[in-house]
Amino acid sequence: MFRFEDPIYLWLLLLIPLLAIVRLISLRSKRKKLKRLGDPELLSQLSPDVSKVRPAVKFWLLEAALALIVVMVARPQMGRQINSDKREGIETIIAMDISNSMLAQDVTPSRLEKSKMMVEDLVDHFNQDKIGLIVFAGDAFVQLPITSDYISAKMFLQNIDPSLIQTQGTDIGQAIDLAMHSFTQDAKTGKAIIVITDGEDHEGGAEEMAKKAHDAGINVYILGIGDPKGAPIPIGNGQYMKDKSGNTVMTALNEDMCKKVAAAGKGVYIHVDNSGIAEEQLDNELDKLQKGEINNVVYSDFDEQFQAVGILVILLLVIEVLVFETKTEHRKRKLL
Repeated sequence: MFRFEDPIYLWLLLLIPLLAIVRLISLRSKRKKLKRLGDPELLSQLSPDVSKVRPAVKFWLLEAALALIVVMVARPQMGRQINSDKREGIETIIAMDISNSMLAQDVTPSRLEKSKMMVEDLVDHFNQDKIGLIVFAGDAFVQLPITSDYISAKMFLQNIDPSLIQTQGTDIGQAIDLAMHSFTQDAKTGKAIIVITDGEDHEGGAEEMAKKAHDAGINVYILGIGDPKGAPIPIGNGQYMKDKSGNTVMTALNEDMCKKVAAAGKGVYIHVDNSGIAEEQLDNELDKLQKGEINNVVYSDFDEQFQAVGILVILLLVIEVLVFETKTEHRKRKLL
């Protein structure tokens, strides 16, 4: 298993495209100044030792070295020792609605952020269980395959954002179907699908899928988040989403639909508000599930890999020094 001990430093990789943009702007400014001096072809003939390629090569070598330095600071590690143990627990797949309506702030700080906080709280209560993450809007995909690695679960959770799915809508049926096929094949372990949604723009088919999940022995929990009275959708800078007529779009929790889906799957509906009651209800419901034997494979020891990255950095810097900016610079150095 490969991981970064300090992944937060990877944000520094944003400097790479930023520096490239700065260089591009600088080159355009330089070309404009040269055009003012005279014909570009004539200037090129007057400067036969000037290379257009070599400065670019040197720049990209430095960019590559900088990127590797950032990777090195983030401390890449490779799992060395594997421990396998057996525990008693359940398997839970979280299906999280990430449609734009989940940005509404009728639940503090927003429906989406509140959902993340709930899942993080749930993970903190897990001890010998497995968890997987699915995100959905008009489409659905697996964000994190089912695992016992709670640290990875929290990392993947923080990266969830509406921009992950371009197709808008709320296809709960597809999310439940995908979740049903994301569990292990262990029939003795209690399985739960937790759908967190505001139910708006419902695509249909959710009740049928919830029933199929129940028939397969999977418990379905629907967590309806938001206010049935509705709230605007913020788009930044104090502005709210508007329709084609210029009216502010209001998004409301479709509580009736959520209750119907839960009833179809013989499951439980829980309303999520600004209190902590929903978390308590969900924990109590999950405690009722049958505990089964779960095999866990855990990397207990990791080796640092920054040394290999450091060698690559040194190699790139050496090559950068050996590449001269002009075509004749090596001849001048020989004469000296």
